[in-house]
Amino acid sequence: MITTRRFTHNAAKSLQPRRRFKQNMPLLIMFVPVIAYFIIFRYFPILGNAIAFKNYNLMDGIWGSPWVGLKYFKALFTQPQTLTIIRNTVTLSLLSIVAGFPFPIIIAILLNEVRAMRFKRIVQTLIYIPHFFSWVIVGGIVVTIFSQQSGIVNKLLELWTGHTTAFLYQEHSWIAIFLGSGIWKEAGWGAIIYLAALTSIDTHLYEAASIDGASKWKQIWHVTLPGIRSTIILMLILSMGTVMEVGFDHVYTLQNAAVSDVSNVISTYIFIVGVQGGQFSLTTAVGLFESLVGFFFVVLANQLARKFDQGLW
Repeated sequence: MITTRRFTHNAAKSLQPRRRFKQNMPLLIMFVPVIAYFIIFRYFPILGNAIAFKNYNLMDGIWGSPWVGLKYFKALFTQPQTLTIIRNTVTLSLLSIVAGFPFPIIIAILLNEVRAMRFKRIVQTLIYIPHFFSWVIVGGIVVTIFSQQSGIVNKLLELWTGHTTAFLYQEHSWIAIFLGSGIWKEAGWGAIIYLAALTSIDTHLYEAASIDGASKWKQIWHVTLPGIRSTIILMLILSMGTVMEVGFDHVYTLQNAAVSDVSNVISTYIFIVGVQGGQFSLTTAVGLFESLVGFFFVVLANQLARKFDQGLW
């Protein structure tokens, strides 16, 4: 009798995965295009990184081109131009993370404190809209505002001081405009994740803090921020993967020859030298190096987060 029960229990247990698989079949079918996208456009192109170790030419193709080993990686670290480009990429990326990372959190907290729903929806719509603008449009807006000849800011400066400033042709002001335009475009959209995280905080915690005499700022510091701490750490880990990545569109629409010493980054270098210049092997080596450094920073950030029990894996 006991043996029969055990057999029946084991048989039922073995049928559970099949039953669960059949129940989730519609969801799995919906997930197939996502899997296909990542395999075709994300994982399959990884094989093309072999170009970094070959003297690639179009006639012989990827596998027919002769191997050259680490030739292009050695060139990567010996050419002053590539070292400057790596430095610019890291600098702009780290500045973007340091300057831009807090803004979505601040926006989400401020929106969460708004009680007038109509006003809240209007503000949300206004701060989400820039995300859907292309960088060509954003670049046109920046030029319209900061152009030395016809920019709004310089028109006001000319009225007040009698002279204008070439904001887009000076390195420090160009970096400030680069960071500001990135924050303006993406901060509102990034706040969506934190707004979703804020909904999971128990409202009774705010009531208890209010009864204890905590002001609004103390409630934010002791209730709101700890409540979304795991989300903040998760987003920080993910952002560390982009330390070596600065968007091509963002830089290309704003850069000019006067600020090339700080605006030439890996993405623009790959476009100019690789696509236009035809040096595919060298730029593939640069791209592979960029990916490896990004992977290293993600692992490092995750290890640090695990010390606070907030690791991604």
